[in-house]
Amino acid sequence: MSEPLPESPAPSWATALLERLTTDRGGEDRLTHLEELPARAARHADWPGWVPLDVREAYAARGVLRPWAHQVAVADAAWAGEHVVVSTGTASGKSLAFQLPALTAASVSRGLRGERGAAVLYLAPTKALAHDQWASLRSLDLDVRISTHDGDSSREERDWTRDHAEYVLTNPDMLHRSLLPGHEHWSRFFSRLRFVVVDEAHHYRGVFGAHVAQVLRRLRRVCARYGAEPTFVLASATMSDPEVTASRLTGLPVRAVTDDASPRGRVSLALWEPPFASWLGENGAPVRRPAGAEAADLLTDLVVADVRTLAFVRSRRGVEQLARTTGDLLAEVDPSLPSKVASYRGGYLPEERRELEGQLRRGELVGLAATNALELGIDISGLDAVIMVGFPGTRAALWQQLGRAGRGAGDALGVLVARDDPLDTYLVHHPESLVGRPVEASVFDPDNPHVLGPHLCAAAQELPLTEADLPMFGPASRGVADALTAAGLLRRRPRGWFWTDRRPASELADIRSGGGPQVQLLEAATGRVVGTVDGGRAHGEVHTGAVYLHRGETWVVRELDLDDHVAILEAHDPGYSTSARETTEISVVQEREHVDWGSCRLSLGEVEVTHQVVAYLKRRHPGGEVIGEVPLDLPERTLHTTAVWWTVPDAVLDGTGLAPDELPGAAHAAEHCSIGLLPLVATCDRWDIGGVSTARHHDTGVLTVFVYDGHPGGAGFSERGFRAARSWLRATRDTIADCGCPEGCPSCVQSPKCGNQNNPLDKAGAIRLLDALLEHAPPDRVTC
Repeated sequence: MSEPLPESPAPSWATALLERLTTDRGGEDRLTHLEELPARAARHADWPGWVPLDVREAYAARGVLRPWAHQVAVADAAWAGEHVVVSTGTASGKSLAFQLPALTAASVSRGLRGERGAAVLYLAPTKALAHDQWASLRSLDLDVRISTHDGDSSREERDWTRDHAEYVLTNPDMLHRSLLPGHEHWSRFFSRLRFVVVDEAHHYRGVFGAHVAQVLRRLRRVCARYGAEPTFVLASATMSDPEVTASRLTGLPVRAVTDDASPRGRVSLALWEPPFASWLGENGAPVRRPAGAEAADLLTDLVVADVRTLAFVRSRRGVEQLARTTGDLLAEVDPSLPSKVASYRGGYLPEERRELEGQLRRGELVGLAATNALELGIDISGLDAVIMVGFPGTRAALWQQLGRAGRGAGDALGVLVARDDPLDTYLVHHPESLVGRPVEASVFDPDNPHVLGPHLCAAAQELPLTEADLPMFGPASRGVADALTAAGLLRRRPRGWFWTDRRPASELADIRSGGGPQVQLLEAATGRVVGTVDGGRAHGEVHTGAVYLHRGETWVVRELDLDDHVAILEAHDPGYSTSARETTEISVVQEREHVDWGSCRLSLGEVEVTHQVVAYLKRRHPGGEVIGEVPLDLPERTLHTTAVWWTVPDAVLDGTGLAPDELPGAAHAAEHCSIGLLPLVATCDRWDIGGVSTARHHDTGVLTVFVYDGHPGGAGFSERGFRAARSWLRATRDTIADCGCPEGCPSCVQSPKCGNQNNPLDKAGAIRLLDALLEHAPPDRVTC
């Protein structure tokens, strides 16, 4: 029975504040849509009878007198041994749902001879979330040995965890590199493993999701070796088809609990489009005021009003810039206010992250600019508002970020500030694409041979790989095992396949990235490590001469050493920013599927992409105008991946009225906008994918536009585009046509990633080209 909702004042504080912001900043033109989601009452249930008294009392001391109905449904299913996924809103108490059976198992299943209880393994995508869970569990003060095991743990801490802990909190990386390769040392833990908790399960998508799926299969295999068959409990605030996604992730049948019984305050979601700037961009195109500058103004106003706000920014550089700009604006109001704003992102040292998290919880910080590292379920309760600087890539991520505000059933304000790009522009003018639609399916491909191969090698080193094991790893495993044997990485014997190398097989798979080892950032004067950057981004972000932002400070890269994986930096602000210029070539390796669209053709298959960063542009700060170009001598990088591509034959082109010299610009413009719109149908963003267009490609012989996954072997994004191509390309066409610019701008066909400085581009030609392509497009084969 639902409890009656209290009368809520109208308008809510969030709506009233937003009205003031729009009035103060001329926001009548900026605010394109305001969506208000109603409050929701709680539905409680009784504690399950199997929960011991001390566990109930521990939660009662925290203020939880009765659980919510969905928490009991999850806990009962898990306690009965049923694999289960809970997919309910942010701050809906998912932690309690999996903690109840886990803590109960650890505390009540001890032997009469003093043996400890059952074991629990908790997996989080970030160390910060695992440490947050550890603090929450420790505060319950139960007789359960709880410990974290991650890259920040000392040798003594790791040894104690292995020998004594019952509830181990770690991440997929440590499971892959430490626990599973050393399973003989962890045999006592694995033999007692009762529950495996996979938290924030929506985070495991793309290549990372494929890797984690194979790590979990290796875990199941090692547990079976020691006589254990743990129950998996997965949790996610934002997941489409949760039982399907969870089953693909674990390889097991999983029951879904999705009926959210937690209370929620009113949520006000504002879609905000910055106005056109007073200057022109590349090729004289109109540009809108940068989303970061607009967000800095909003964050300044919210901090001055003492509204605790979290601002999500897509890039590390953007996080630093937003915090610095907001601090400068606050200093003009009150010299004491800049200390109430900080930045938070990956690449910080562990102690820096912990201190920032503590300051936010204690209320010492009123505003925080962060990457999606704080999108996850870290306990930072008490926030009032969230600013999203640009669409976060997926609807799932948007609702996850918005859910960080208004915890404790309080009202919440969220503002999505549109960047000047096709997807953001489309969404702020088509709110129905955000509100009232299910979140996207989590796309990942465990059968990707570039992912599967290294994990079969790791499994063979852990225990000889047998014919009976192969079905657990998927239908492609036999063919991949044979290929590994032919390559000499595995050796076939009557007992199965064996690893042949002396090095750890787990080193073959970097589960976070396909871009190689991380590059350390060293201060030139002292040799101090100031941060890290993924190897795949190093060519573009920390090349020699690059301007790099870290914790509000500007650095210039003096040297990038690719052999030693280090970049030497010097603290200096040259007054400009840098952006890399890259050339790309693509070849078709194999077409796997195709669909005829009249005389046009849509294809899915394997391609080989060759990249090279050849120069970087210097852009004046602020303003963004190009003031110089500097050549670079960096090696080529080759990527074998999956792509979707479409071709338009000459006969169809003749009917468009496009002249031969207009075709390159038309195809280029369509390529840019389609890359920007692919996140409408796949859980990716434009930085996960790339594209190439040509008026006559050497493999197809006709005009061809490619969009490819930016990960070895593919991540499933291109395939999703292939299945939903009509919706995807129709939105692409409409975005270009609806844009008010005369010849193309960043809101429609210009791209910040373009290696050709957005030249040539033909906006009108792109519309005619896409009209010809879409004329005979069949219905999509998936629901978007």
